[in-house]
Amino acid sequence: MNKPLAGKIAVVAGATRGVGRGIAVMLGAAGATVYCTGRSVRGQLSNMGRTETIDETAEMVTEKGGKGIAVKVDHTIEREVQALFEKVKEEQNGQLDILVNDVWGGDPLTEWGTPFWKHSLANGLLMQERAVHSHMMTSYYGAPLMIENKKGLVIEITDGEGYRYRGSLYYSLAKISVIHLAEAMAAELKDHGITALAVTPGFLRSEAMLDHFGVTEENWQDAAEKDPHFIASETPYFIGKGIAALATDSNVGDKSGKTLTSWGLSDEYHFTDVDGNRPHWGNYAKKQGFY
Repeated sequence: MNKPLAGKIAVVAGATRGVGRGIAVMLGAAGATVYCTGRSVRGQLSNMGRTETIDETAEMVTEKGGKGIAVKVDHTIEREVQALFEKVKEEQNGQLDILVNDVWGGDPLTEWGTPFWKHSLANGLLMQERAVHSHMMTSYYGAPLMIENKKGLVIEITDGEGYRYRGSLYYSLAKISVIHLAEAMAAELKDHGITALAVTPGFLRSEAMLDHFGVTEENWQDAAEKDPHFIASETPYFIGKGIAALATDSNVGDKSGKTLTSWGLSDEYHFTDVDGNRPHWGNYAKKQGFY
C-alpha cells in the first residue's frame, strides 16, 4: 500500500475527536508517525463531557498503517506544550514535518444569539485562551524544530473562509484570529522553507453533531429532518484526507498564507469522503444564499 508520508513526523494538537481525530487518522493512513495530543485520556476525561480520548485516536492511527503516539497535553499550559516538543525532539532526533493546530474547546462557551455585551465575558475570553492562545504557544515551541531543518508545514484549523461575521463576536474572533495566525506565520517563516496555511471544513458531521441529532454515521441522513442543511455535511475524515494531500504535495509552499477549504482540496486532489460521497459545502452554501 502506498504510504507517501512514511518517515514523516506530525503533531496534531487537539486530536481527541472531530477534525483533529480525522486529520490524525488520515495522516496515519498515509504512513506518518502522529503525536495525538489533547486533555482526554482513558481514566481521566476533560471537562468537555465527551468520552473520546487521544488513546483511541492514536490506536486508530496505528490501525490505519501509521504510528500513533498519545500525549496528554493541555495546550493552554505553557510548560506542558514545551514538554511535548522536547519529547518530540528527543524521540525523533529533532524532526517535525507537520504541525496541526486544532485545539478548540469553545463549544460550551459560545452563547449563540447573545450580543457580546450580554454574552459571558469570562467565557468569551476563555474561548480566546483555548482556541487562539493555545495555537500561539504550540507554534512557538513547534516551529523551531522545523526551522532547524528548514522545512515543514503548519496548519491552522478554522471555521469558515475569510473575515466575515460567524454569528457570535467571540466565536468569530477565535476563528478569524487563527486565519491571521496562518497568514502572519507564513510571512515570518517564508525564509525558513516552512509553509503555514489555514483550512476549514464544511458542515462537520462530528461525533458531537451526530449525538446532537440523535443519529449515528450509519443513519446520519435522518438528521436532515431536523436540519435540512445537514444533508451537505462531511465526516472529519474528509478534511483529514485534504490535509494528508497537502502534506504530500511538493508544491504546497505555493499555498502558504492562504485559507483553504475541505471541498476545494477535494476538487484539487480528487478525493472523496470515507462514505464515497464528495460533499461541497461551498456550492451548497451559495445555492442556499448563505454567502
